[in-house]
Amino acid sequence: MIPLLLVFLPMLAAAAAYPLGQREGRGINALLCAASGLELLLALSLLFIPAAAEAPGICGTGLHLTGGSLRSVMCVLAGFMWLMTALASPEYFAGARCNARYFAFYFWTLGALMGVFLAADLLTLLIFFEIMSFTSYVWVVQNETPEAIRASETYLFIAVVGGLTMLTGLFLLYNACGTLELSALPEAAAGLSVPLRFTVGVCLLVGFGAKAGMFPLHIWLPKAHPVAPAPASALLSGILTKSGVFGVIAVTCSLFSGAEAADWGRLLLVPAVITMFLGAFLAVFSVDLKRTLACSSMSQIGFILTGVSMGALLGGHGAIAGCGTVLHMLNHSLIKLTLFVAAGVVYFNVHSLDLNDVRGFGRDKPMLKLAFLSGACSIAGIPGFGGYISKTLLHESIVEYAEHLAEHGGNALPYHIVEWIFLLSGGLTLAYMTRLFYILFIAPKPEHQHQKHGAYMSPGTASVLVVGGLLMPLLGSTAHLTMDRIAAYALPFMRMHPMEHAVHYFSLTNLKGAAISITIGTLVFLLVGMKALTVRKNGAERYRSVWPKKLDLEDLVYRPLLRLLSRVGHFFARLIELPGDRLVNGPGMKWVLGLGRGLARLIELPGRWLVNGQGLRRVVGLGNALARLIELPGEFLVNGRGLRGMIDLGTALARAAETLGSMLLFTPLNLIFFRAERSFAAPEDDEFSRYTTRSERGRVDRSFAADLLCAGLGAAAVLLFVTLAH
Repeated sequence: MIPLLLVFLPMLAAAAAYPLGQREGRGINALLCAASGLELLLALSLLFIPAAAEAPGICGTGLHLTGGSLRSVMCVLAGFMWLMTALASPEYFAGARCNARYFAFYFWTLGALMGVFLAADLLTLLIFFEIMSFTSYVWVVQNETPEAIRASETYLFIAVVGGLTMLTGLFLLYNACGTLELSALPEAAAGLSVPLRFTVGVCLLVGFGAKAGMFPLHIWLPKAHPVAPAPASALLSGILTKSGVFGVIAVTCSLFSGAEAADWGRLLLVPAVITMFLGAFLAVFSVDLKRTLACSSMSQIGFILTGVSMGALLGGHGAIAGCGTVLHMLNHSLIKLTLFVAAGVVYFNVHSLDLNDVRGFGRDKPMLKLAFLSGACSIAGIPGFGGYISKTLLHESIVEYAEHLAEHGGNALPYHIVEWIFLLSGGLTLAYMTRLFYILFIAPKPEHQHQKHGAYMSPGTASVLVVGGLLMPLLGSTAHLTMDRIAAYALPFMRMHPMEHAVHYFSLTNLKGAAISITIGTLVFLLVGMKALTVRKNGAERYRSVWPKKLDLEDLVYRPLLRLLSRVGHFFARLIELPGDRLVNGPGMKWVLGLGRGLARLIELPGRWLVNGQGLRRVVGLGNALARLIELPGEFLVNGRGLRGMIDLGTALARAAETLGSMLLFTPLNLIFFRAERSFAAPEDDEFSRYTTRSERGRVDRSFAADLLCAGLGAAAVLLFVTLAH
C-alpha cells in the first residue's frame, strides 16, 4: 500500500495544485509543504517496513512496485529534495507567470520519480521513466524564453530517443528471457548469448545514460539547467539525473555477472571517464553561474558512473565501489540542492547569472557565503565533508583494481591513467568552485549591480541553505556512524556484500589523493581562472568566455546529422513515391482523365439536349405527327374526304421519313465532325469534379433529340440481339 501511496498521492496533489497555483496565496504554499512532507514520511517508513504493491491491469501486465535497499534510500532522498525545494519555491515564484502549470507538473514528476525508484520490473520502470521525462520537460520550458524553448526541445529529443532505444532493448530482453522482473533477471539472463546480452545492455544504457547526462548524450544538461527555475534546476541535477544512474545500476547488476560483468565494466568505464573529465573542463571556462553548476553535475555523474563500472570490474570484491557510488549519489544531491538554491537567491536579487554581473553579490551575506562554501568544499573533496568520503571510496576502488591486475600479471596501465584522470577531474572541480566562490563573495561589486529592496532571501530559503550546509560536514565528520550504514543498507540491491573492513578515510594514503587534487585545483585556479580567463580594465575585473560558441556538440554534430538523416529519408521516400507520382501526374493519366471527361460528357449531353435544346419541341412535334397519323383514318372515314385524306396521309408519312432520316444522318455527322472539338474541350480549371465547355449553353443551336433517339434505337438493337442470342 505504501508504494502505491508514494506514487499516486503526488498525482492527486497535482490536481489540487493547479487551481491553487492560479490564486498565488497561502493555499499553494501549504499544499507544497504538506504533500512533500507526507511523501518524505511515507518514504522513511519504507526503511523500516519494506513493502510491495501491485496495480493490476495497467498496460496489460500491471504495475509492480516494491521497496527496500537502494530503492528506499532513493525515495527518502527524493522526498527530502522535494520538501526542501517546496520551502524555497514560494519566494522564487512570487509574481511569476504560469505558476499553476509548474506546480502541477512539480507533483506529477515526484509521483513518476517514485515509480521509477520503486519499480520491481523494467516495464514498470520504463513507464514511469517516460512519464517523468515528459512532466519534467515543463520545468525546462517554464520561462518560455527563446533559450528555454530551444533547451526544452533538446531535452525532449534526448528523452524520446533514449526512451525508444530502451523500449527496443526491453523487446529483445523479454523475447529472450520471458520476464522483465529485476529479481528474476540474473537467473533468466544467464543463458543469453554474450552478443545479445551486450546489445540489450547498450540499448538500456543509452536510455538511462541520456537521463543521467552521460557523454555523448549530455547535451541537454548544460542548456536545460541555466534556463529552468532554480528549484527545478536543483531537482533536475540533484535527483532526476540519479534516476538514470539508478537504471544503469539495475541493468549492470541484473544482466551481467562473472567475465561478462568485467567486460561490461570496461565498456561503461569509457563514457564514464569522458563524462567525468569533460564536465569539469567545460565548467572551468563557463561564465554563467548556473551553467557552471550544470557542467559540474555532468562531471559528478561521471564520477558516479565510474564507481558503477569499477563495481562491475571488481565483481564480488566491489563493495568499496558500490558504497562510493551510493554515497556520491547522496552527497551530490545535497550539494546541488544547496548550490542551486544559492544560485536562485543570486538570480532573484541581481536578475542575472553572468559572472560579471553577480560579482561580489555575497560579500556582506555570511549565511549565503557559509552555505555556498559548504557545498563547494564537499563537491571538491575537501576532507571533513561528505564529498571527500565518497570520492575516497571511488578512488580506492580504482587503485584496488589496478593493484589486483598488477598482482595477477595484467596490464594495469590503463587504470593508472584512469586514476590520474580521476584526480585531475577532482582538481578541476576545486578550481571552478574556488573561482565561483571568489567571484561571488570576495571580488568587489560592480557599480551597476541590481539590488533588491528588503531581505535578500525568505526564511524558507534560508532554512534550506542552513539544512543543506550543515548536513554535508555532519555526514563527512561522522562517516562510520552515518554514511557507512546508509551504504551498507543499499548494497543488497547491487547484489554486493558489505565491506569486510572499515576504510580509514583520513589515513595518509587517502589524504594523499585529496592533496594531489587540491594542488592541481589551486594551480588551475591561479593560472587559468585568475590569469587567462580574467581581464582587468580600469581597475575592474572582467571574466571572459574563451570557449568558442561554435564548438557545441549539438550544433556541430547532432543537428547536422539529423538534417542529413532527414534528407536521406526524403531521398528514399521519393524513390518509393516516384512511380506513383509518374502515374498520377504523367501524360498517361492526363489522357485517362480526358477520356473520362469525354465519357462523362456523352452521358450528360442527352439530358442537356432534351432539357435546354430544341429536342423537347421536336419530340412533341413527333408525337403530334404520330397522333395525326392515328387521327387521319377516322377523319377520312367520317368526313368522306378520301383523296384529300390520302394526300395528307402521304404528306405526313413523307414528313416523318424526312425528319427521321435527317435526324439519323445529319445529327451524328454534325456531332462527330463539326462539334466534337467544342463539346470535348478540356476544362480550363484542374478540378476533377467539374465539367465545363468553352461555349455557353446558349450557343447550342441544334436539337439533341436525334441523339436521344439514336441512343434509344441502339439500346433496342442491343436488347434485340441479346434476346435472339438466348
